[in-house]
Formats: sequence, C-alpha cells, structure tokens
Amino acid sequence: MRSRTPDRLCAEAVELARAAAEEAALPGKVGDHVEVVADGDRVVTHYFLCEDPGYRGWRWAVTVARASRAKVVTLDETVLLPGSDALLAPEWVPWSERLRPGDMGPGDLLPTDAEDLRLEPGFIGAEEPPPSSAVSEEMAELVEAEDADVMAGPPRELPTAPRRGSIAALAEELGMRRARVLSRYGLHTAADRWDESHGSKTPMAQAAPASCVSCGFLVPIGGSLGQAFGVCANEFGPADGHVVSLSYGCGGHSEAAVMPRPPRPAPPVIDETRVDVLPLRETDEASAESDTEEDLGHS
Repeated sequence: MRSRTPDRLCAEAVELARAAAEEAALPGKVGDHVEVVADGDRVVTHYFLCEDPGYRGWRWAVTVARASRAKVVTLDETVLLPGSDALLAPEWVPWSERLRPGDMGPGDLLPTDAEDLRLEPGFIGAEEPPPSSAVSEEMAELVEAEDADVMAGPPRELPTAPRRGSIAALAEELGMRRARVLSRYGLHTAADRWDESHGSKTPMAQAAPASCVSCGFLVPIGGSLGQAFGVCANEFGPADGHVVSLSYGCGGHSEAAVMPRPPRPAPPVIDETRVDVLPLRETDEASAESDTEEDLGHS
C-alpha cells in the first residue's frame, strides 16, 4: 500500500505552487492557501482560493511532484476546480427538451422526429388499387395513360406531381396528401394545452356570465376538435384570435346583459309665483333677545 501522507518537500513547495497559479490566473485573483492533498507517492496538490467574482467557491489546484531520491520539486499541472459550494452552470439539457412554446422566431427551423408520437402517416393507403378500381392494372390497360396513371411509392417520395387519375392525385384532391397528420395522442395533448389556457377552469371563465358555446363571436372549427373548441372573433375579448374551449367565457359574451345606466336626477323646481321676504336688518325682537342674553351673562 502506498502512503497517502503528503511528501514533506512537495508539501513545503507552497510558493512554487502559488507562482504557478498566479501565472495561470489574472493578477490578484489567487487567494489564500487552504489545503494540501497527497495524490500519490511524492505527488501533492496545493489548493488556493479563487478571488475572481465570476468563480465563487472555485479553487486553484496546483499539482507538484518530485522524482525518487530527488530533492527538486517540479510543477505538474495547474487547473481551476469547483469546491463544495462553488457556483456551477446548470446541467446541460438537449435543445429538444429546452424548447418551450413561443421560442421559435422568424427564420427558425424546428425539425420533427420521425418517431414523433404526436404525428402519424397521413396517407396510409397502398398505391396498389383493388382489382375493381378504375385505376387498377387491368383497367389501366383499357384506358389512356393520361386518364389513369398508377404511381409507385408514397406521394411524398414522388419527384413530380402525380398525373390525373392516380391514387396520389386522388389523395391530393381529397386533402389527404400530407405525409403526416396529428395522431390521437397529438390531438389529446393539443386539447389539454388549449383547455388549460382558455378553458372552463381559468379565472376569466369562472367570472364570465355565460360560456362560449352560446356566444355569437365564436367561429366553429372543423374536425374532431370542433366538438370542443372554436376560435374567438371578439376584438375586445381577451382571447381574440385564439382557440378557446366551448366551456370558456369572458365578459365580452355577445348575449351579456347590458348594465342599466343610473337615473338622472330631476331638474330643480323653482316657484316663481311667490316671493320670499328677507329682512335687511335685525328686528326689535332679535335685539331684545340679544339684550336678555347679555343680562344673563352670556356673550
């Protein structure tokens, strides 16, 4: 067993280690000597505090060594290592996991994984038509090539647009030529995301007078999602242009009750047929009352 007791000559080479650390660091960024660790026989690492504000808790590690029976200590390496309370960068996360909604900007490209669970093949019908089809091989021999053309391979791999009468052309005409479409998982995740932002559990919907299902500003959408969602078209609403749940609502509902205006007070009535007589100076009775109060000691 090799001894882990620091070699005496290597442990005493503090100034050699400090000079090496100061050469690697910026001026004045090497702090106090804090520790000596034996890495092996005649191999010692000196640790110095790092005074750089950007590396709080880091330490300069300078390893020195000497040969067997030699009295001269030599420098091995100098590195900056984090301590137990060092400020470290967060663990690296792949970009696909760091991406959040709204991160994409103009010109950005977001490649989709071939095995993305949110998508499924959009045109899964085989290019080989049934025998009774108008574009089957048997029927194709009886018609002209420009009227029926059977193309091989999926539509997305075709170098040019398919001719009229082919399976791919029919799929394109029916709107089915997309290579991939949303899967059931993709539909469910989209529905959960939309319901969380504009659904019945939001504070706006809880305080709304009615839900969007009865609002005239709701624009219906097609597909299976149209059974639960629509698009808000109220320019004054908080969800204008957004997909909203039919159970969502806001104060801009088209059938919301109009708050009545406070009634105006009636104009004052002035009776111009009577005249109020106002005395210009105190009467005798008022003077007598004032004299009495003075006699009683009231001022």
